[in-house]
Amino acid sequence: MGMTIIEKILANHSSRDVVKPEDIVDIEIDVRAARDFGGPNVVKNIRDNQLSIDDPTKTFFTFDTNPTGSDQKYAINQHICRQFAREYGIKVYDIDNGIGTHTMIHEGLAYSGTTAITTDSHANILGAVGAFGQGMGDKDIAAAWANGSIWFKTPHSIKLNFEGARPEKISAKDIILNLLDRFGANQLLGYSIEFYGKAIDELTLDERITIASMGTEMGAIILLFPPSEAIINYSEQRSGKKIEAVLADTDAQYDQEISIDITKFEPKVSLPGAPHDTTNINGLKRVKIDSAFVGSCTNGRIEDLRTTAAILNGRQVAPGVVLKIVPATNEVWEQALEEGLVRIFKNAGALLSNAGCAGCAAGQVGQNGPGEITISTGNRNFPGKQGKGEVYLASPAVVAASAVAGYITTPENIPEEPLLFESGSGPANHATAKKEQNAQSSKTEIEGRIWFIEKDNIDTDMIFHNRYLSITDMNEMGPYTFDNLEGYEKFASQSKPGDIVITGKNFGSGSSRQQAVDCFKALDVQAIIAESFGAIYERNAINAAMPILTYDDIKKLKIETGDTIKVSFESGEIENKSKGTKGQITPFSDVQMEIYQRGGLF
Repeated sequence: MGMTIIEKILANHSSRDVVKPEDIVDIEIDVRAARDFGGPNVVKNIRDNQLSIDDPTKTFFTFDTNPTGSDQKYAINQHICRQFAREYGIKVYDIDNGIGTHTMIHEGLAYSGTTAITTDSHANILGAVGAFGQGMGDKDIAAAWANGSIWFKTPHSIKLNFEGARPEKISAKDIILNLLDRFGANQLLGYSIEFYGKAIDELTLDERITIASMGTEMGAIILLFPPSEAIINYSEQRSGKKIEAVLADTDAQYDQEISIDITKFEPKVSLPGAPHDTTNINGLKRVKIDSAFVGSCTNGRIEDLRTTAAILNGRQVAPGVVLKIVPATNEVWEQALEEGLVRIFKNAGALLSNAGCAGCAAGQVGQNGPGEITISTGNRNFPGKQGKGEVYLASPAVVAASAVAGYITTPENIPEEPLLFESGSGPANHATAKKEQNAQSSKTEIEGRIWFIEKDNIDTDMIFHNRYLSITDMNEMGPYTFDNLEGYEKFASQSKPGDIVITGKNFGSGSSRQQAVDCFKALDVQAIIAESFGAIYERNAINAAMPILTYDDIKKLKIETGDTIKVSFESGEIENKSKGTKGQITPFSDVQMEIYQRGGLF
């Protein structure tokens, strides 16, 4: 039986000739990186556990979340990483470089068949060149730096066959937004997705990056593109190596093969709050905007900037609207300068910043304020992710056209006169909860009071918002748990040691931040039970010895908030003692139990 792309890559980096879905294998990591976001915690884990560096030539820092160093805590964290890098001879792609995952492609570090990990939850962007990239928490990264390898569970694979020709005005961003509209945030949860078809073969590198970068928002482990001849040639030129594409076997086994009619795709925009909540932009009512943003790892490439410049050339950004443009890398920035795009941006009244992630991690530019309406090319518009306002997601062409029009529109519908402001809006209030933390025990059978949160896709910004990411001491994390989850802002002050959280699908989607796990440990929450977990969150919880379990159906338990339940981590037996009902959920795997019983990955 043949193997899929992901299976081949994992097998090639393990001690096995063949791997299959659900196999847990130790895989060698070719590129081991940490950012200014999470990097200091990697350093702390290395030092606290008296670890060394397996191979400094494969180990890197990338400073991309706040390349301006405009935040004092980020500046301190960057300096911690620089000092550690000097000590161990580790290369730093510093604040003048740009987004780390793009750098891996530009520098020829990641290419077809390679493996790479970083503290960036969008490391699966490397699927654009046929590489296996994965975002991981700081404990995982530290372990990989010390050992050169890390454990990974082989995912199941799905094959998407795209039929027909791509419509002329459908951008790469429209393609991924149409896929999000069809599959939502969790239908592809935990899968490796392979893309096939003539329309896929014709995609440029920049377009593949745009699509691959939003695999995280779909819940997928990775979106993998079999590399075309042009992609292989690019990677060979950048790496200086002869590269043989790693492709799926003709008899590879997929969980599903799905046909996609790309001729039916429409120009899309994501509504504020969820990338998968999309609508046809032509059916959207005239939405007045305060600001516009072009950039992020999804749309900060040179093709994106060329599209933006073509629309802005000879035009002005609407009065009162702020347009911010952030190239993905310094190489893209310099190319924009050479092509005259920078002058077009400045003449149009846009702000052009140095290369980096921009506002995604509360750094650099791109954040908005309470009541502010933003149209953005970013990958996430979770509440609070890019600020306090509302964020719509769209293609660079739509963002540029909207910046000129003053409201969300398409390039062909830019009016002769922009829509002007008539009134403003005020700031919103925000309450912060408080709670003391207690220690976590390691018993394998627990009993406690339930918090039943009937929500799917609770992301890490809802759990532990990015404005608190400078907190690295677990003792200080508890008070901020769920303070960005509507209806549960007082969770931290009302919870009690020993409580248990039960929730829906895709819990912990989004960022790779370890704090979203550790904040529950700080509150002495005994366990989190969900229908499914975000892939990175699941790893972070297991590695931190935070008990997490999954279920298929718990309706018969008649669970309500305040009930008392009893759960066995070993057998998966669960009992609602308040209702006298019993059931079965998924018990710990052997790997999870081993890590849990020794108190964590280290």
